[in-house]
Amino acid sequence: MSFAPHCTTLDNGLTVVTDAMGSVETVSVGVWVGVGTRNEAADVNGCAHLLEHMVFKGTERRSAQAIAEEIEAVGGHLNAYTSRENTAYYAKVLKEDAGLALDIVGDILLNPTLDGDELERERGVVLQEIGQANDTPDDLVFDLFQEAAYPDQGLGRPILGRPENVRQLGRDRLDSYRVAHYAPERMVLAASGRIDHDRLTGAAEAVFGGLAPGMVQDPEPARYAGGEIRRDRPLEQVHLVLGFAGLSYHDDDHFAISVLSTLLGGGMSSRLFQEVREKRGLVYSIYSFASAYADGGLFGVYAGTGEEEIAELIPVLCGTLGDVAGGALTAEEVGRARAQLRASILMSLESTGARAEQAAQQMLIYGRPLTTAEMIDRVEAVDRGAVERVARRLLSRRPSLSAVGPLSRLESFEGICRRLGAPRAA
Repeated sequence: MSFAPHCTTLDNGLTVVTDAMGSVETVSVGVWVGVGTRNEAADVNGCAHLLEHMVFKGTERRSAQAIAEEIEAVGGHLNAYTSRENTAYYAKVLKEDAGLALDIVGDILLNPTLDGDELERERGVVLQEIGQANDTPDDLVFDLFQEAAYPDQGLGRPILGRPENVRQLGRDRLDSYRVAHYAPERMVLAASGRIDHDRLTGAAEAVFGGLAPGMVQDPEPARYAGGEIRRDRPLEQVHLVLGFAGLSYHDDDHFAISVLSTLLGGGMSSRLFQEVREKRGLVYSIYSFASAYADGGLFGVYAGTGEEEIAELIPVLCGTLGDVAGGALTAEEVGRARAQLRASILMSLESTGARAEQAAQQMLIYGRPLTTAEMIDRVEAVDRGAVERVARRLLSRRPSLSAVGPLSRLESFEGICRRLGAPRAA
């Protein structure tokens, strides 16, 4: 099984990419739009996410109930998500219903009514979603980490939006955002499964061919600052994220930082899991992550620990990061991390949804999909020196810290910077 999609660009700039899988009976099809939270002005933060909700609430041809009933009448399902750089609308259906899925996805994107009564109801739903996130410390701590890393800019604002903004967003603001940003040159129609490329391209031309190119404006450049945000709350645990400026998708070390994240906190054999949980019993959950953007990124470690244990956790965490940057890695653990990433790439090929999303995301990022062989070659090219180099790059920048819970024993930000040998000022 391999990944080598076919691509066609319509006259208006919309890209159609298909990844045929002859051994399945289903198709995943969707539209990925290269806009998200970072494309919002501060006073409309939450607009992208609220719009994502509202397009499901009815079109000129279908009511909200009809949208749900039509897709479920053929056993399919329809969903969407908003991220900081993308918004996606996608469906999974049996192969014979791919045309219906495309028609519904196109309808909700191009013809939403954004009805006022529906907007008031959905506004309440989103405010409940925000409230739930704020009441969930292991969600909230990541929004705070993002804000600490990228203050006063789109990349640092919450995807769900702030309640005061969501309460005042009206139909006209949502529709003007949609018209301005949902431009064909920023849209990728991706499908994976039992699909014919030429037939889908023809159908895409019928659905989207009349969409005029837009006046697309790039978002403000990413400006990593770093710093800390603490929220002292009477909880049972401290939820902590400690991290640094990461790397963009286009950085030569993009795959090396993925290997670093895997060996540091990507599984039960990782350094942090073994040192912090297995040997010391300081946490139930600890893991690392690497998030990439078009012009920046974040690398971090999440941990959930007790009020007393946080005092011991911080020195161990900082020491482990320093060891990795200082040459303590072995060729065996780097090889194990490469094997994990290679397996993850190959396992994702078994999912039509994962393959469609991968093709769409790579089109938005690189302007072309990467083949399976190309991705694996890039992973296999990462050696111990590359991982240590990336770790040193991370520690050369001011860290970002967010914490939620009982924080009386959490070390000062200045003390953590000293432990890491990192700058304390931006």
